[in-house]
Amino acid sequence: MKNNNSSAVLFLIFLIFTNYWLTIIEAQKCKPSGKIKGEKPPAGQCNKDNNSDCCEEGKYYSTYKCSPTVSRHTKAILALNGFEKGSDGGAPSECDSKYHSDNTPVVALSTGWFNKKKRCLKNITIFGNGRSVNATVVDECDSTMGCDSDHDYQPPCRNNIVDASKAVWEALKVPKDKRGELDIHWTDAN
Repeated sequence: MKNNNSSAVLFLIFLIFTNYWLTIIEAQKCKPSGKIKGEKPPAGQCNKDNNSDCCEEGKYYSTYKCSPTVSRHTKAILALNGFEKGSDGGAPSECDSKYHSDNTPVVALSTGWFNKKKRCLKNITIFGNGRSVNATVVDECDSTMGCDSDHDYQPPCRNNIVDASKAVWEALKVPKDKRGELDIHWTDAN
């Protein structure tokens, strides 16, 4: 009996150690590809809806051409974004050059996951807050550029962002006062 308990403990330690190293290895695969120096946005040119950040003059922001590897359980940060004209999302969506209602479950993915438009108009399943929702990929959350008018004078996107419309947050039943950023995981929908 004592031998079985020792084996179980050793196996558990092995699993924890393996998971720890796999997490470190995956995080190391996608390193910053450069930096952008922030400039002060022109007056009234950076929309701060949905807790959006504006570029700070002289601050350097990391850029990424990659995102963590996509799996059946891809960890990410869900961020609130507007996809309607005049919202903090900026320009029309990259996939179809249109604006989208925030009452529709749509998302923008970080550059690496957007994968040069290969996920355009495809669905992903987002898991968070004990629930799941399908959403259509309509845009890129640009991890390579920022601090200009095309990007609403916001910094480059981090490499692990799923920018989601209000409808996605509502489907996940996240209270309004808790919306902004949420740890989630996602996968390509079947």
